[in-house]
Amino acid sequence: MRLTDALKQWARRVKRDGVTLWFAARNARTPWYAKALGAVVVAYALSPIDLIPDFIPVLGYVDDVLLLPGLIWLAIRLLPEDVRSECRAQADAWMLAKGSKPRSRIGAVLVVALWLAAGVATGFWLARSAS
Repeated sequence: MRLTDALKQWARRVKRDGVTLWFAARNARTPWYAKALGAVVVAYALSPIDLIPDFIPVLGYVDDVLLLPGLIWLAIRLLPEDVRSECRAQADAWMLAKGSKPRSRIGAVLVVALWLAAGVATGFWLARSAS
């Protein structure tokens, strides 16, 4: 198997596992801690807005290449095996039928809120250090 084929397959698994977490967050058998982490990861993964914009050199892709897959992997590992396999089957069916991942408006709002909070905190910090 070529490296590019392996990377494409890995990317498809990460995308599928993101959708798996979306279904797991709605499953009653998912533990609360897995739901909490999964909900945050899914909101960010499905958000049309990145926490670190891609136009920022190097750092713009760190969240896409390292942070997001790592958080998805961790959240998937927290799911009980039966819930994981059931939700993966639902994710496969969804992606086959829809051809894409769902979108999260909540995730977009969360990212914008984080940016605003960081801006306000920076403003307060700069105001205090100027005094």
